Amino acid sequence: MFKTNQYFDGQVVSIALASTEGTATIGVMAAGEYEFGTSTVELMTIISGELSVKLPNESDWTTYGKFETFKVAKDTKFKVKCTQDTPYLCLYK
Repeated sequence: MFKTNQYFDGQVVSIALASTEGTATIGVMAAGEYEFGTSTVELMTIISGELSVKLPNESDWTTYGKFETFKVAKDTKFKVKCTQDTPYLCLYK
């Protein structure tokens, strides 16, 4: 069965699954700003819309759009902001 996760009072919701590429989540973020922590390397792909991301040790925000992917290192924190509900795919490596 799938595991459902909710963060930030239900503003971010994801469904965990075992994909052919490894452990993954498919989720959606409501418009807003969030800070996430990682315990593994994460590859996040935007499914629709766009997400602005501030990765660790970077001073600038980078915006990623539909089907673009960014990588987050293990054991770090990163910030995101979106102006509309934004679905994503996250692969854990």
